[in-house]
Amino acid sequence: MRSRVWPADRLRSVDPRLADAALALGLTAAAAVIGRQYHPAGWPPFDATAYALTALAGLPLAARRRAPVWALVTSCLGFACYLAAGYQPSLNFWAPAMALYGVAARRPPRTTAACAALCGAVVFHSGLAAPELGLTVTVVQAVGVPAVVWTFGNGARTLAERNRQLAALTARLHREQEWRERQAVSEEQRRIARELHDVVAHHMSVISVQAGMAGYVFPSAPEQARAALVTISETSQEGLRELRRILTLLRSAADGADGRAPYAPIPGLSGLREVAERVRAAGVAVDLRTDGVARPLPPGVELCAYRVVQEALTNVIKHARHAAVTVLVVHRPHELLVTITDDGRAGPAAAGAERAGDRSDLAKVAPGTGHGLIGMRERARLYGGTVDAGPRTEGGFRVRLTLPVAAAPPAGPRKRPPT
Repeated sequence: MRSRVWPADRLRSVDPRLADAALALGLTAAAAVIGRQYHPAGWPPFDATAYALTALAGLPLAARRRAPVWALVTSCLGFACYLAAGYQPSLNFWAPAMALYGVAARRPPRTTAACAALCGAVVFHSGLAAPELGLTVTVVQAVGVPAVVWTFGNGARTLAERNRQLAALTARLHREQEWRERQAVSEEQRRIARELHDVVAHHMSVISVQAGMAGYVFPSAPEQARAALVTISETSQEGLRELRRILTLLRSAADGADGRAPYAPIPGLSGLREVAERVRAAGVAVDLRTDGVARPLPPGVELCAYRVVQEALTNVIKHARHAAVTVLVVHRPHELLVTITDDGRAGPAAAGAERAGDRSDLAKVAPGTGHGLIGMRERARLYGGTVDAGPRTEGGFRVRLTLPVAAAPPAGPRKRPPT
């Protein structure tokens, strides 16, 4: 499907030099035709000299962008010579006015004032060449034409200057926004790396324990040793997947830990009820629902879902008052779908909680990063998922997280080695 192109857009796409050349040629040709056809009695015939002087007045308009002052002086000189030769003023009267517009649109007021005086003198001369106009009309014309042209040209110059400043400001803001986004992504990556430390440590601990046990019981209980090897295989594969995800996203980022910061246990979907209770204490009604058959998920996937819900509920506390929020966790065969929606009753809800003495509960919900949506999307991308956030047509806001998960294993008894 073709997009519609407006005439104004087509005109802006034309090379300005071609437009100026077309203007110069068109005005010169029109002035020559009118001078030849309109020939009152008492005026000299429009001969070759008149053609040459008309061209001298009109053709310099082709350079009114590159050399506006030169174009104005040349045009005024050609028109003055045309009048001095006694020819009837024609459309070449407008050549100096158009040249003055080019000066006013591209040169400072001091230069424009001198050029306007020159243009006014030429216009006054043209009025004297036609005695039927009278002295009053001639003076008004000599003052009014340069003043009007100067006003429009100066407005165009001011607008162009503002557009240049706006373009420079927009470029600077764009660079600053990119820098802030890179900083936010870097901070979020380091925070995710610290949290995934527990995931990798857990996998290595399980592998180490099971490997030691398998070696110990291998001569006397080969079935238990085989079950321990199966557990080692599954745990190592899951650990490799976690490492592959983090290395893909954090290939060049440092973890930012100094080795002294304590690592808290990684929360999961089971911790959402506690988060919901804290948010309710802050004055927001939260309805936590679960659909589908729940099953154990990789710790990193549960952590991602937990943090996204936590961040979304924190945003509700910041930006909505007495909002009704629904958190829906759907377990599907190959994906985990988490949706957080609110009805959009705006206003800071945290103020009421602070007055009620719930400030400590608010602090526990989630530390604000200032880059909530960026953090959500980075977390989801780490596990191959997506985050869709935006306003709803019926009002309010919705955040939807989709994470791919492995298919549920078939039901049945399974031997596990003793720990």
